[in-house]
Amino acid sequence: MTHHPRMQSLHGTTSVPGDKSISHRALILAALADGSSQIEGFLPSGDCLATLNCLCQLGVEIERIDERSVRVIGKGSDRFRPTEAPVHLDCHRSGTTMRLLAGTLAGQRVQATLLGEPQLLRRPMRRVVEPLREMGALIDDTDGKAPLQIEGQALHGIEHQLAVPSAQVKSAILLAGLTAKGITRITQGTPTRDHTERMLQRMGAPIVVNETTSEVSIHNTRSLRPLSISIPGDLSSAAFLLAGAVISPDSDVKLHRVGINPTRTGLLDVLKTMGADIKIITDEPGAFGNEPTATIRARSSTLRGVTVDGELVPRMIDELPVLALLATQAFGTTIVRNAGELRFKETDRIETVANELRALGAAITATTDGFVVEGPTPLHGANVSDHGDHRLAMMLAIASLITSGNCPIVSGEDRTHDSFPGFFTMLEKLKVPRTRTQPVKRALR
Repeated sequence: MTHHPRMQSLHGTTSVPGDKSISHRALILAALADGSSQIEGFLPSGDCLATLNCLCQLGVEIERIDERSVRVIGKGSDRFRPTEAPVHLDCHRSGTTMRLLAGTLAGQRVQATLLGEPQLLRRPMRRVVEPLREMGALIDDTDGKAPLQIEGQALHGIEHQLAVPSAQVKSAILLAGLTAKGITRITQGTPTRDHTERMLQRMGAPIVVNETTSEVSIHNTRSLRPLSISIPGDLSSAAFLLAGAVISPDSDVKLHRVGINPTRTGLLDVLKTMGADIKIITDEPGAFGNEPTATIRARSSTLRGVTVDGELVPRMIDELPVLALLATQAFGTTIVRNAGELRFKETDRIETVANELRALGAAITATTDGFVVEGPTPLHGANVSDHGDHRLAMMLAIASLITSGNCPIVSGEDRTHDSFPGFFTMLEKLKVPRTRTQPVKRALR
């Protein structure tokens, strides 16, 4: 006989770890600054620690004050320690580390080989390599992928149109533009997350952002002011707990100090459209520099299907796996399109998300650039796999809240450490188990 665990609600108030995207960028830009930078709220995840360790190999002095506080002694915009032989930099599984370092090192007096684990070596790198080569960079890729071999060269500015909306590619070009002769100008058809631009503005870089045309330009500079930054909670991490509260019975979760940068809040907009009981209480500005933050409260809700495409997609690209789960509990059809970028993440997230949710009983169909979900459907227990993908692991853990049977996740290790250290501990603290004799008031009625 199949064992049916007690369904569980989520209740409580907490905060999520620091923003992963901002943590990466803060380390790299602090390393390029003139003097000592203080970073509070740093995310000590596997991905961010890969960036930290690579910078240390390049001669940057970094002090871990405590788990979430870091001091970086910057060497200036073009003063990394010169290398006579290539230094091998292990980016582990972090695409952000590899792409941002490629842009950072392209104009430096170093030779470096950017390596990584097999999962990272499968991801496309030519989209960042080609514009850097256009700037004069000497970079060899491996059939369009890593390892990347870089020999620092004098660079010149370019005008570049992003073929695919990508904050990582945009940031790599901006970082290269710091040492490039002349002006580097980037046009993005669809706005992407702008943490790099915000941080550069705070550091006094000659950067101009045209919000009307989504154009960003930067002039070379030899001087960046040190950073003093507090990093807000990561909305991409918060998304899983918010989703759990929305779809599990009688739940009420409140998260403090979550970053609500408008280039990142696509999921919050979609949740509201779906009818979710979400309240956002904006914090006073200034506590986290020019990154806005808020307290977000989510409660059990009745959801309806929604269509996500166009400019919404880059604003919630990392949240699309958990949107697929939300869609299984929504009335009607949910369609996601224009999200082909999902196929080039840690896994092919279109196929892996569709396959694993289908194993739980979801009516989901993968398409070329997204998926279609019919709901609501009850989910049942099954053996599922996270395929070594941290966001898939967290999505499946949230799905287990509402399955009618056990939902063991097959994984070689806790992949959630890549972006959300302590995720399972926090989830357990928020869980409120139900007894079998209690009537279950489902969020969908």
